[in-house]
Amino acid sequence: MTAFAHDQPLHFINPSFIAPLTQRLRVIINPATLEQVGQIGLCDEADVNNAIAAANAAQKGWRQVDAKSRAALLHQLANAIEGNVAVNREAARLMTLEMGKPFPEAMGELANCAPIFRYYAEMARDEAGKVAGTTQLGSFQHARYEPIGVSVHIMPFNFPILLMCWTVAASLAAGNACIIKPAEATTLCTLQFMQYFRLLPAGLVCCVPGDAQTAQLLIQSDATHAVAFTGSVAAGKAVAVACAERMKPCVIEAGGSDALIVSKHAPLEVAVAGSVTAAFHLTGQICTSAERFFVVEEIHDAFVARFVEMTKKLRIGHGLEHSEIGPLVSEAARDKVMRLVADAVAKGATVVCGGRIPPSQPVGWFFEPTILTGVTREMDILNEECFGPVAAICKVTDFDQAIGMANDSHFGLGASLFSTDLAEAMEAADRLEAGMVWVNNPLIDNDALPFGGWKMSGMGRELGRQGLDVFRRSKMVIIDHQPKVHDWWYPYSDEVFYSA
Repeated sequence: MTAFAHDQPLHFINPSFIAPLTQRLRVIINPATLEQVGQIGLCDEADVNNAIAAANAAQKGWRQVDAKSRAALLHQLANAIEGNVAVNREAARLMTLEMGKPFPEAMGELANCAPIFRYYAEMARDEAGKVAGTTQLGSFQHARYEPIGVSVHIMPFNFPILLMCWTVAASLAAGNACIIKPAEATTLCTLQFMQYFRLLPAGLVCCVPGDAQTAQLLIQSDATHAVAFTGSVAAGKAVAVACAERMKPCVIEAGGSDALIVSKHAPLEVAVAGSVTAAFHLTGQICTSAERFFVVEEIHDAFVARFVEMTKKLRIGHGLEHSEIGPLVSEAARDKVMRLVADAVAKGATVVCGGRIPPSQPVGWFFEPTILTGVTREMDILNEECFGPVAAICKVTDFDQAIGMANDSHFGLGASLFSTDLAEAMEAADRLEAGMVWVNNPLIDNDALPFGGWKMSGMGRELGRQGLDVFRRSKMVIIDHQPKVHDWWYPYSDEVFYSA
């Protein structure tokens, strides 16, 4: 059994860390310092096939384990995650070094992992099918839920471990084996976390580092049976097409450009503080980050002034230091943010805060938290996912215009409203075209409620009962416990034939 080491390429086939056969290597760079953190192997066909074979072999036994025993193992896994501070701290440290997340936020991510295993452990015990009202006497007619087989989990860099746990917990609870393809940028912390899965049967969980080529090998294999993906719209489309060609079920979370409405009835101090977090948490690199702000003109100037004031208090720096704003994950990510800001300014927007590389951080992929005002529909920043620390503010005449502009997007992941008016809150919940709506408390999720978007933001749902059903297939079963010859069977009697 090879121990995990971040300075050598490894992949994981439970319970072992193994040197991959691939010759394709990638160096992992700290986006805050541009120093080397480690290296990974981008797994090719041989490594992928070994993981698929191990997972399928393990799943044959796992699907036969009763729901209570399966749940007990998942609770043991949750206990281990909660109880091993050293492993969690190292995973969080690696996450900070790999993608720049402030260390307290990385630890917070890990703190949310154990509960999802507990939730799905019990959810899978709660229901395994449905008894229907019979269509004929003497017949027991029911549906049962069964595991799909081996699920593939293609992960993003921003919440590499928590989002993995969301779908892996559901899939394991449903009776499947899991193969994880982490984001290239956050492979090391994901591999560090893998040692928890040693509590489960050999081969049941595998981690295959790699790139888009690796992901397609996993998706296209006839020996994998479902896919969970979180990432960009373009990559999500490629995954969905590959799955559709094979009639393979998938859940796609493809990001968004979330709207945030500030009503004239907003609790202003709450709206400002909530907006700072919604826009700039994790340097704006959250699928549900608020990017498009629609502020009613009556309170627009007061909101902007306080929003700028609070944003300027945010500290920019390395995630292992005292900071709220870390670097973007890559140079390409920062270049996109800079392009969108420049386009907005060229078309008439005003930078009232930020808008530049911080002079205090000339090394690394840093960008100041930025607030734009005077933003209009023709600016690219209202039409693309920025995925960076930029709040683009549009002044609107009233609540109705805000709703209309919020919905004028091909994205529909989440949307937020700040208001103390109950009618506005209810209208927002009804009229906003998004998979999730928050009133006075953005970015919150709940293990028991479905997470996912409308429109180009994805299809299918994670979390809740829907998140479990993604990894189960139904089977209708009809058992006649009082066998008899039915009058509609062949051959027809003369009476039946002529009466027709």
